[in-house]
Amino acid sequence: MFNWLYKLISLLVENVFRVSMETRLGSSIHFFFYDTIKIIILLGIMIFAISYIRSYFPLEKTKKILERFDGNIGNVMAALLGIVTPFCSCSSVPLFIGFVEAGIPLGVTFSFLITSPIVNEAAFAILLASFGVKVAVIYVITGVVIGTLGGIIIGKFKMENHVEEYVYKMQMKDTVIKELNQKERFKFAIDNVKEIVGRVWIFLIIGIALGAVIHGYAPAEILSKYAGPNNPFAVFVAVVCGIPLYSNALGTIPIAEALINKGVGIGTALAFMMAVTALSLPEMILLRKVIKPKLIATFVIVTGIGIVIVGYLFNIFITGII
Repeated sequence: MFNWLYKLISLLVENVFRVSMETRLGSSIHFFFYDTIKIIILLGIMIFAISYIRSYFPLEKTKKILERFDGNIGNVMAALLGIVTPFCSCSSVPLFIGFVEAGIPLGVTFSFLITSPIVNEAAFAILLASFGVKVAVIYVITGVVIGTLGGIIIGKFKMENHVEEYVYKMQMKDTVIKELNQKERFKFAIDNVKEIVGRVWIFLIIGIALGAVIHGYAPAEILSKYAGPNNPFAVFVAVVCGIPLYSNALGTIPIAEALINKGVGIGTALAFMMAVTALSLPEMILLRKVIKPKLIATFVIVTGIGIVIVGYLFNIFITGII
């Protein structure tokens, strides 16, 4: 898809920067400019498309949709709606309160909370640019499966008493759902592109810059030996290391791409990315305002185990399709 851009950047590196593509510096410069332009193009397209779809699913409407579903179907719907619904760690507390106040089961709420940060249009766009359609689609499917099963398991534990008491006493006012016309939907999508790109570009540049350094200078032999798909502990270590960090998919995917190019297992790299986005320490601190430590620990353990399993499955079955 982007062969034209690859060749154009190669000419830029060799004729403008006058650095050979065969050198580490040339390889790093090419990685930085190529990935930056490629990702921004796809990011803009995907954010616009998903934002247009999202205009039909404001949070209040999402809440009302989930109120209609019971049992495991509710978990599936919550995970699917998590894909097209805006979510960041700063919105976790009001979103959680709104779902609980609406009477949505705890497990269904967690299906949404797990899926939203892992799977979104920005992550899909960068995965598509970096790894191709197959990996991007499989990533989305596995993210939804983790959210669905994670929410079902948490729901089985019946931990409603580990939600802070004041949450059940709160009465949130219903928001009037405004129906948008086509012009307003297009404006919403364009504004969303500007807002999201403006908010995350720094993460993107930092991630691509780190990826460029790894791509050009990281020792492939060592990374392949200790973090390759044949190391039985690599995925587990990647998840444990990812939890204390804070970033988003935009910052971690370029790093994952560079690591995979150096021989790191694709499951190991993507598990690290999932852990950073779904189980970041700042989000846990915010959630502590509405849920007690035992429920937070359950959320981290259940989601973490799901991510580890997906990481190993990627290493076993997906390696080699890129």
